[in-house]
Order: sequence, then C-alpha cells, then structure tokens
Amino acid sequence: MKQVEWEKIKLIISDFDGVMTDNRVLVDEDGKESVYVSRADGQAVHILRNLGIELVIMSTETNGVVGKRAQKLGVECVQSIHDKAKCLQEYCESRNILLDNVAYIGNDINDYEAMKLTGVKIVPQDAYEEVKQIADYITTVNGGYGVIREVAGLISNHMEE
Repeated sequence: MKQVEWEKIKLIISDFDGVMTDNRVLVDEDGKESVYVSRADGQAVHILRNLGIELVIMSTETNGVVGKRAQKLGVECVQSIHDKAKCLQEYCESRNILLDNVAYIGNDINDYEAMKLTGVKIVPQDAYEEVKQIADYITTVNGGYGVIREVAGLISNHMEE
C-alpha cells in the first residue's frame, strides 16, 4: 500500500451497500427493503463539510433506501449507475475536480474500475479480496460500522498536523 496523502482529498465518492451498510438487506413480505447504517457516518458528513470535502454516494442500485439516507445526510446521491468509472469521470469533469484529489470507498468488484482512477482507494475491513488488492487504505471497521467516520477522522487528523 502506498502512503496516503489525506490532505489532497477534495471529494469522497462512496458506494452505499457494503460501505455505509453491512451489505445485508431485510425484505418484508411486501418487498420493502430496510438496511442498517451507522449514525457515526452522519457525524462524518459534518466533519468532512467543515474540512471543505464533499461526499457523494454512487450506487448501481435503484433503491429508495439509498436516496432517503443520502437525503437525511444532506449529500448528493447518484443511483442506477451501470458504469461507475464513466460516471466518476463525468462527475469530476463537470466540477473541475482532479481524479488525483478523489478518494473512492468501495467494497466489491463493481467499484474496481472506478477505484483505479482515483488518487486514494479505500475499502472496508470486510471488502472483497479483488478490491482489497488495489486499496491504499483498509479501514479497521467493517462496512456499515462507521467506515465514513473512520475516514473523516483520518483526514481531519492529517489536516491538523
């Protein structure tokens, strides 16, 4: 793993399932889905905002629970993405953000190509091996247990140095 330059990060792109959740879903008899998320990630959004860093949720899923969580956190959410790498490039281009200044947090193979484009590649402790192999940082917590909060703390600590 390379030395992470936390202070260079201007934008964090995060997958939802497996990063902000524990990758499980509860489905009731009517098909309504529910997930567990960490309230610590809500605090992370405030920390990141105070540092001038934007967080965007990027998901291949089309699911109301993803949008509702993003809305509650006050962050942008891009859903129904078939090609995360292309979406990431277009998003950064439209906002004049260099990919070197982007941290991508993903947990599975559908994040792989997008992660390879960014300056910092982050995965939860329980991410799949394929993405762990390209990670610059592996969190100490599993997905759904404060991954975003851990990253926000690391960035904040490095900005204070």
